Amino acid sequence: MILDADETACAELVQKGDPDRFLAVMAAPPEARPKLFAIYAMNVEVSRAPWVTAEPMIAEMRLQWWRDVIDEIAEGGPVRRHQVTTPLARAMTAGTAGQMDEYVAVRRWDIYRDPFEDEAHFDAYLDQTSGALLWAAVRALGDGPDQPVRDLGWAMGLANWFRAVPQLERQGRVPLLDGTEAGIVRLAERGLDRLSGARRGLGDVSGPARPALLAAWQAGAVLRQVRKTPGRVARGAVGLSEGGRRARLMAAALTGRI
Repeated sequence: MILDADETACAELVQKGDPDRFLAVMAAPPEARPKLFAIYAMNVEVSRAPWVTAEPMIAEMRLQWWRDVIDEIAEGGPVRRHQVTTPLARAMTAGTAGQMDEYVAVRRWDIYRDPFEDEAHFDAYLDQTSGALLWAAVRALGDGPDQPVRDLGWAMGLANWFRAVPQLERQGRVPLLDGTEAGIVRLAERGLDRLSGARRGLGDVSGPARPALLAAWQAGAVLRQVRKTPGRVARGAVGLSEGGRRARLMAAALTGRI
């Protein structure tokens, strides 16, 4: 399948800004790629909006711009022209967009330096970012049960969060409620429990939508790594080798098991 100019721009944006998801999309069937690239290009733009300026008001305005885009798609009318929003409007139905406002709004946490209020706040952040994104990707391609998909996205988000902790701390954020090794082990165990529960329901994801699940191909391995050696988080040493990453992705693409 040949991508048009906007879809190509989305693919390039994902390749540069989110290389793991880029690999997952390239492992998906060609017909699924345009919609996945649009969804993940939106995520690159939304996730970096709070970080491209030191002025909170400007960051708020950037996030509001994307909330307005989501509203336009949800309303089913004209959507402002942009290399990401145009293919996004083709990938995301009005019904899906109608449930994605919080996906953008929750990113306000990234603008400021306040810690998470409690476990529920932290859980909601992962659910509304990574969980909602995976849910939108599944909905773009087909259908699937909401909770297992969002739980898989939550576990994937936690794995990615562990990798980001050192950078977040350098930027003055407080990314963990309990940054001790014992606290990190407990959190990794929660992620593995949620991943295990998600897997029991993923059989109901429709065939066309299953390639969206490939984005989570590293989640289990990373969470097990952190549970075994929690000190990796502080050292910025969380993650698989290049060979391990690619082998796991190939196996997931061939077997359909995440």
